[in-house]
Amino acid sequence: MSDMAWAPQACTLPTAALSLRVAEWDALFSERLTSVSRPQPLRLRLDLAGGPGVEERIRDLVVRETECCSFFTFTFTTASGGDRIRLDISVDQPHEAVLDVLAARSLAGGER
Repeated sequence: MSDMAWAPQACTLPTAALSLRVAEWDALFSERLTSVSRPQPLRLRLDLAGGPGVEERIRDLVVRETECCSFFTFTFTTASGGDRIRLDISVDQPHEAVLDVLAARSLAGGER
C-alpha cells in the first residue's frame, strides 16, 4: 500500500515527511502490535506490548499525528506496570475510510 493511499487528503503533513511518518507507524505495528479489533465502525483498537520508553514513543507519535490529521482522536489505557498499552483511535463519519486503511495497514504490519 502506497504512503499516499494511506494518508487522506485532509492530512496537512508535507509530502516529503509523509513516508517517514508512515514508516514510524509501520515500525510500531511490526514491533509492538499484539491485537487489533474494531469495536465500532468509527473506532479502531490496538493493543501494543509495552516496555521501557514505549508509551512515551507512542504518545509522541500520537501528538504529531494529531497536529497534521486533527480528525483523529486517540485514547490511551496503560496496564499497571506498562506491559500493555491500549490505543483506541476514533474518527468522524467522513473519515471512516481512513480508519479502514489504518486498520488494514496495522494488520499487515503486525504480521511482519
